[in-house]
Amino acid sequence: MPTTQLEAWTGAFGQEYLSRNSDTSEADIKPRADALSTVLSSCPMRPTSFLEVGANIGRNLLALRRLTSAELHAVEPFAQAYEKLRELVGSSLTNASCTSGEALPYDDASIDFVFTSGVLIHVAPHDLPKVMKEVVRVSRRYVWCNEYFSKKPEEISYRGHSGLLFKRDFGRFYCEMFPTLKPLAQGFLWSAVSPFDDTTWWLFEKRDA
Repeated sequence: MPTTQLEAWTGAFGQEYLSRNSDTSEADIKPRADALSTVLSSCPMRPTSFLEVGANIGRNLLALRRLTSAELHAVEPFAQAYEKLRELVGSSLTNASCTSGEALPYDDASIDFVFTSGVLIHVAPHDLPKVMKEVVRVSRRYVWCNEYFSKKPEEISYRGHSGLLFKRDFGRFYCEMFPTLKPLAQGFLWSAVSPFDDTTWWLFEKRDA
């Protein structure tokens, strides 16, 4: 069943976001690749497959393609963003689906590296565990999230709207929910030099219970 947040992001509000965030120039993609290179340097073994949950038009995947020949997978619920994703990333995509993160169309432990970037912040608190469980279920080895940080859960007005932006310590929440996740690295992406807009990231490795 569509949530209030999904209805917003797959409608006119999502279209407005798409209009504001469609830059695929070198000025956008290169710093993304630089940031992702730092993240990947903390992986003990190089991933052979990636899945971005909430990929929008695929700018992070375009950056990843500069760093790896691994399989690239994407999930994006907004049809217009999904079509643009297929157009931009094209043959570099192993698979892409126009669906949400609440029920990922992948088998358990089927993708080496599963990640979100600026996505969990837009999931309502009561739906967040479901999406995170799907990310961890599909991951074979690594989970990465890159989101706005707050020491305590809080809702922030987003462009004059309520119910669309939620901040918290996502790293700590992952650790609390999934004790088998081992923290590998964390960092901050400063908007002055990064297109990620003052976000905090956490990288985890799955280990046996």
